[in-house]
Amino acid sequence: MGVKLYDSELKVMETLWRGGDLTAGQISKILKEETGWNRNTTYTVIKKCIEKGAIERIEPRFICRAVISKEDVQSYETEELIARMFDGSKKQFFAAFLSEKTLKPEELQEIKELVEKME
Repeated sequence: MGVKLYDSELKVMETLWRGGDLTAGQISKILKEETGWNRNTTYTVIKKCIEKGAIERIEPRFICRAVISKEDVQSYETEELIARMFDGSKKQFFAAFLSEKTLKPEELQEIKELVEKME
């Protein structure tokens, strides 16, 4: 699902992905502890996520359910990054990623294994 989420919206989504279905009040309490947000801020961000179709509101009690998965968002954001920064070329993206030389040998081996599985 192609939904652009901003950092604040991702914080709400992360809370749901971790905790499952939660009431808006529970989300607000968690984010107050983690980020210092007040209730109004959290409710505003939840409303934006509902409008975007990322969260479903279930009554009674204003229960929030994530409609999109973390993997959906990661996939969308990766495609957006590749399109914007690498002219849509996954090859250029991987070349830039691998040229950073910050990968540990075990990480590089895991990537090699992933590529082999895809072949």
